[in-house]
Amino acid sequence: MVSCIPRNEVVVFAGSMNGHIGSSNVGYDGTHGGYGYGSRNTDGSRILEFADGLSLVICNTLFTKQEAKLVTYVVGPLKSTVDYIMVRQEDKAKVRNVKVISSEECVPKHKLLVMDMWIKATKSWHRKFEPRVRVWKLKEEKTCEEYRSMVGDKVEEAKWKGLGVNDHWQQMKGIMMETAQDICGMTKGQCRHKET
Repeated sequence: MVSCIPRNEVVVFAGSMNGHIGSSNVGYDGTHGGYGYGSRNTDGSRILEFADGLSLVICNTLFTKQEAKLVTYVVGPLKSTVDYIMVRQEDKAKVRNVKVISSEECVPKHKLLVMDMWIKATKSWHRKFEPRVRVWKLKEEKTCEEYRSMVGDKVEEAKWKGLGVNDHWQQMKGIMMETAQDICGMTKGQCRHKET
């Protein structure tokens, strides 16, 4: 599943992986940063092989931390690191910090593991300008009166017989919009205030 994710997407692979990768990075210096906790076991070797095969780096091992900021699993006197966060090698530079918040227990016996990551915001695209009817001009008494009278005249001239409800509505809407355009005019640039 991880190998199917396109290279242009950021992968953050995180969770309890039930293995100890240890403090040594021998054999996995591109994947293991060298600042782990404890000793490696068989499951830990599998985790490292998985990360190495997919060009992932284990972020927990990138920063020098005190023991309390490395240990993610505590049961009585037993302490270990079994929770990991991984990113692709090319995204390693975006990781600013990874730490364990020892006072927070996210699930029983597991401490909260937090990663700070810098992600560049994508450019926001501006909507293309579309002229709109300056309906706020209808608040002026003179303009409003002129609008009412012109709509009234057009409604009397219109042919309404034999039209269904939807056609009736479309014709009325057309009359109102055309009259508003004629009397109020259209905007010529980006609006500087809210338009209804």
